[in-house]
Amino acid sequence: MTVSEILDPLLTAESWKHAGRDVAIATVIETWGSAPRPTGSHLVIDGEGNFEGSVSGGCVEGAVITEALEVIESGTPKMLEFGVADETAWRVGLSCGGRIRVYVERLG
Repeated sequence: MTVSEILDPLLTAESWKHAGRDVAIATVIETWGSAPRPTGSHLVIDGEGNFEGSVSGGCVEGAVITEALEVIESGTPKMLEFGVADETAWRVGLSCGGRIRVYVERLG
């Protein structure tokens, strides 16, 4: 297995699912302005709150994990949008301002 395969969150999601874990996948589907992770970035979360990958960082990552746990429980996907003005970005834990849209869905 290559390093990129070990670090690929989608392979982690597949492995966790095969191990019997409940899994959600969060995907950055759109960005505006400055964003820490590009479109297509993934974060996988299991039903116990374990996670691999990244969709943003800071407070956004924690909020996505919380929402993903609800998606795992309900089975209903969610579209999340996060944004903040550049001048307030650092105060709320975002490194670069801008906005991102993240789609969260349960795997299987």
